[in-house]
Amino acid sequence: MKRVFIKTYGCQMNERDSELVAHDLVQNGYELVNNESGADIVLLNTCSVREQAEKKAIGKANNLLSKRKKNQQVTLGILGCMAQNRGKDLLKEVQGVNLIVGTQKFHRVSEYLNEISTKNANGDFPSVIDLEEEEGSQHKINQHVSSDLNQVSAFVSIMQGCNMNCSFCIVPKTRGSERYRDMEEICDEIKVLRDRGVREVTLLGQIVNAYGRGVFIRVGGKSPFVQLLNKIHKIEGIERIRFTSPHPTSFGPDLIEAYGVLPKICDYAHLPMQSGSNRMLKSMNRPYTREKFLQLVSSLRSVNQNMRISTDVIVGYPGETEAEFDDTISAFKEAAFEMAFIFKYSERSGTPAAQFPDKIPQEIKEERNQKLLALLARQSEESNLKKINKTMEVLVETQARKGRGDLMGRTRCYRKVIFEAERDLIGQMVHVQINEASSTILKGSLV
Repeated sequence: MKRVFIKTYGCQMNERDSELVAHDLVQNGYELVNNESGADIVLLNTCSVREQAEKKAIGKANNLLSKRKKNQQVTLGILGCMAQNRGKDLLKEVQGVNLIVGTQKFHRVSEYLNEISTKNANGDFPSVIDLEEEEGSQHKINQHVSSDLNQVSAFVSIMQGCNMNCSFCIVPKTRGSERYRDMEEICDEIKVLRDRGVREVTLLGQIVNAYGRGVFIRVGGKSPFVQLLNKIHKIEGIERIRFTSPHPTSFGPDLIEAYGVLPKICDYAHLPMQSGSNRMLKSMNRPYTREKFLQLVSSLRSVNQNMRISTDVIVGYPGETEAEFDDTISAFKEAAFEMAFIFKYSERSGTPAAQFPDKIPQEIKEERNQKLLALLARQSEESNLKKINKTMEVLVETQARKGRGDLMGRTRCYRKVIFEAERDLIGQMVHVQINEASSTILKGSLV
């Protein structure tokens, strides 16, 4: 039995894709292992959002190939966004790679590994490259590895692709145009997960709240995405619903209202702001203004007073002045973000922004990045400190990485909570009194 190790780079969508690959492999007689040293096959599921992510994956691949030259016959595959983005050029950068598979062919990985499992007459491994589109590939993302009997939370992909064309983003190139799964198919998948013990689902999509636009009709004034949320809300045994990553322009009134009328939707929203400067937003091809974005934040907080909001921000975008960075700082404060993914602009070949003038020096990018990170830490800590002596509902997910007998779970607002427990409570909903807080974590005791 061939042993396979899968290493995943990047976002939650990539994690979900790796799980799909793992399921495909197990179903076809392969064994999954947790370490590359014990593997016959190593698959790197890659990310192209930032240059550094690609460099890490290429470095890892070449390191593995250097080991293979020392008589370790390891089959190497590169999957996902970087494979889709760089294509056959990877054969030059990673000489000896056996498998290059794009983002619409994850479900064919075992098929291709079978194809290259036999050495050719020269004793070399043949290579397989498949970067083609596949009609209906969005319906192949419904399988999960079922070996984890304690799985409490699961990702569910509801669509593939993106139609937004932000000037900095490579995703439309690597993931293609938007394709949506049927609502009943999604609900059936969630019911299977429910029967395995899953109590919380996170819906995934590049623009998850744009689900169904232009394909499924609005019903009763509700968008297809809100219709889907309503259907999932009715599934018994599923107690929490999350989704990522949305786009601010697809937060219609019906979705905002859903936070107030569907109690299973968690008290948390991810709103990628990217910049607090209107000129930068226009340059990024983000079809909203600073004012409209902050109004959205206000609307969500008015519907749900417990709402915790996170964001994405790019600093050092081409042409960003000091005053425009200050606009981002002030918007960040006004929105009172408590979580954020803050990125130094990374040029992606093939995107419009790669051709923009007025590149920002790396040292200025770093300075702005550190300034915003410091602000985030202050805002997050201030918010978390307010939870001390409060009792919060926690869904217990796993054992804590550190500490003897401690468990880790998350609140409805996605705060991580560590607490001591004398018995196994994984999968249960418990109440925890918060005793300590930092910018990143809460600690407490069972009530």
